[in-house]
Formats: sequence, C-alpha cells, structure tokens
Amino acid sequence: MKKILAIVAHPDDEVIGLGGTLCKHRDDGDSVRVIILGDGKSSRKDTYQKLNSKELERSNTETKIALLKLGITDFIKEFLPDNRFDSMEMLDLAKLISKHVQEFKPETVYTHHFGDLNIDHQMCSEATVIACRPTENETVKQVFMFETLSSTEMAGYRAMNVFLPNYFVNIEKQLTRKIESMSCYSSELRNYPHPRSLKSIKINAQLWGTKINTFAVEPFFLFREIR
Repeated sequence: MKKILAIVAHPDDEVIGLGGTLCKHRDDGDSVRVIILGDGKSSRKDTYQKLNSKELERSNTETKIALLKLGITDFIKEFLPDNRFDSMEMLDLAKLISKHVQEFKPETVYTHHFGDLNIDHQMCSEATVIACRPTENETVKQVFMFETLSSTEMAGYRAMNVFLPNYFVNIEKQLTRKIESMSCYSSELRNYPHPRSLKSIKINAQLWGTKINTFAVEPFFLFREIR
C-alpha cells in the first residue's frame, strides 16, 4: 500500500485534474488523502468575505459526496481566500503544505502544473515543490503535475508555461466514476463546450487516450522521481 497525497487549490480541481487516477489508486488499495487549500468561491463576490455557514456546508457536502464516488474519505480543507493566494507570502503557503506532507508522509504527491493561468494553481504548485524538496523529507519519491481544464490551456504560448505530459495513467475503468464524481460539484459545472463541463472532461480524457492508443487517460508531467 502506498500513501498518495493530492494538493489542490480549489474544490473540484482534484476531480478535473486527476479524479480517475485517485480512483485507480484506491482500487489498487492505496491510501489517498486530498488537501484542498482554497475556498473556491469567495472571489465571486464584489469584495472578499469568508464563506458563510451555508456556503461552507454546501462546499463540504459537495466534496464529501464527490470523493466518495472515487472511494476517498480522507480530505482536508483550509478555506484560503479564492484567487487571492498571492496575498500570502510564499513561505507561509509552503509551510502550510509542508505541515500536511510531514504529517501524512506520502510517497507520491500530485499538484497543479506550474504554468497554469490561475494564480492559486501557480502558487499551489510552487509551494508544493518547496514543501516536497528532498532536503525537507525522506518520504516523497514522486511529484506529478496535472492539467486543470479552463486554466492550464489558457496560460498562453510561452514555452515555459506549456503543459508537456510525459506520464499517462489509463483510466478507462475509472472514467465513469470520474464523471459521476464531477457531477456532484453542481455549483462548479458549466454547459458544453465550456471546458469545465462533464462532456468536455470526458472528451479530454478520450482525446489524450488516443494519443497513446488507449481509450481514456489522465496526463501528467513527472516533475521529479527518486528511485
């Protein structure tokens, strides 16, 4: 049994980016924990306000039900201000993530691609890399970065931002559960052809699959592996 830690910026990122892979880890008997840093909704208000009790309850319920579809019960939310991670010092964010890494002691860590347009994704990615550097822990052997539809592909055409996957996970058997999981995030879904629609998510998995002669996959950039 391996310990798998997914560190994401917002509720639903864990499903869009790697829901099938997390589900596959659970199917294989691995221990999976999801850390969700941001509240995911406060940026939609004119001025920043913490989520009220009703909003918090809805957010927690959506995540709980969505992750249960993937066989995951272990998740932690930090409820940082949505799309305002840049109001924090990078050191503070890295220390927050490091606390979770040191406590859980995962072998494999997943996080956002560093080239995403979304500032929370960018900072989550960088802070995770800091928290998982080999000088700080002895357990993390792999760090993978995933794409997030509606963000990764919007980052422009600077070479350093381009998502170039070099690791692919076959999720043919998990794709249906991934879509079912995402359907639980009703407050985040949009209509097709928006990239954050159920149809787009399914098509994206199938499109990546055709590139390696597989029915459906989730692509990753393997940032570091220690053997």
